[in-house]
Amino acid sequence: MKSKRLWLVSSLCLALGACSLAPTYHRPASPVPDQYPGAAAQDTSAALPPWRDFFRDERLQALVELALRNNRDLRIAVQRVEQARAQYGVAQSDQLPTLGIQGTEQATRLPPNMRTAGPDSPAVSKSYIAGVGMTAFELDFFGRVRNLSKAAYEQFLSTEEARRTVQLALIAQTAEAYFNLRSAQSMLGLTNKTLQARQGTLQLVQARFNAGVASDLDLAQAQGQVDSVQADQISVERNLAQANNALQLLLGTAVPADLPAPAPFGSAQLLSALPAGLPSQLLERRPDIMGAEHDLIGADAQIGAARAAFFPRITLTGLLGFASPELGALFGGSHRYWQYSPQIQMPIFSGGVKGNLDYAKASQRIAVASYEKAIQTAFREVADGLAGEATYSRQLDALRSNEAAAVRALKLSQLRYETGVDSFLQIQSAQVTLYGVQQQFILVGASALANRVELYKALGGGWDPSDVKEPVSES
Repeated sequence: MKSKRLWLVSSLCLALGACSLAPTYHRPASPVPDQYPGAAAQDTSAALPPWRDFFRDERLQALVELALRNNRDLRIAVQRVEQARAQYGVAQSDQLPTLGIQGTEQATRLPPNMRTAGPDSPAVSKSYIAGVGMTAFELDFFGRVRNLSKAAYEQFLSTEEARRTVQLALIAQTAEAYFNLRSAQSMLGLTNKTLQARQGTLQLVQARFNAGVASDLDLAQAQGQVDSVQADQISVERNLAQANNALQLLLGTAVPADLPAPAPFGSAQLLSALPAGLPSQLLERRPDIMGAEHDLIGADAQIGAARAAFFPRITLTGLLGFASPELGALFGGSHRYWQYSPQIQMPIFSGGVKGNLDYAKASQRIAVASYEKAIQTAFREVADGLAGEATYSRQLDALRSNEAAAVRALKLSQLRYETGVDSFLQIQSAQVTLYGVQQQFILVGASALANRVELYKALGGGWDPSDVKEPVSES
């Protein structure tokens, strides 16, 4: 009968946890326009492709795989998820009674004048108690424990979204580091080719100088052109080494020698178009926005827990077992024992309770502002990416045309110099122009690739099923 009573009390405790003083959650209104600047109507139902489909270069795909396996920042993010999962488990367990086996021995020595059986009774009395006990279980009438568990659960979900944010950023950073490396390699090829051409020009001027046709100024200018490219070559070699170091840091391991052959460096390495959709879709795509919303929901739960602290806290402690003055007879049928100890605490003068509520409310307002800022940041990043998509291709087309004109101008200036019509200054000017255009073309091309990767990241990326781990559900 006593055991049934204990279990009934425990069941009642669980049923009373339904009350909550947390504010009802309402998603804040989006603080950004309904359309991106200058964006045309798009198919909002289209999903972003997984990164393995977005990156078409097999070497880049292999590098991203390596980074996802070995990058230390991602490992830290994964372990933070495990920390948050454990913290949620601890908070969730507070909603259930803690049962355990207890055994105690109590020995008491009383002076003769305090012995109830007379001064000749034994000076030391002993008692033994053993059984199953419940320790300080809180009856959650006002949802304090439940809201703390809810806050821990939302923190866990937020941390999981932070892991996805780190993973998406790592994918983008690896791609951009790879493009920086390929850009440096292309720039090194350009400087080598340009140096070879200018050395040929120097030999021509030297021959004309030896024949008395060219001047000292022509020879000095030709030598200066060679020296300038040699200095650029050294700078590019340094950039190439640094780009390789940056990529290796992101990979978390040395760059393997058996990687697939790289695809030609250009826009074909990436998917040509991305469905941007509407700004409202960022709320479901961007892990940082979803994480900020989990923080906001958790902040509401913290308000509920802080409000519940103004009301009485009732805790139960109980023990069901056996008690005996002798250890050998402890588990006898006539020595059954139970103890039931409810306790109630009610704050009267406690400034800390109100301070905790004020703190929770301020934290909730911060969470609202952080959520809105995350949306605004995402909107700006997508808008920037779309602006880049709308302009980079036209800029590259203009540079192609400029390069063709610069090549033609160089050929004409060389012909006019060899026939004595113009001075070497015209060749020098044409060489500088062509070299500058070719350098700019490589840099703008790399920037165009990086912009598309950044747009992919800004839109929330695409996820393979193997990339997403379902979070535990809140019970």
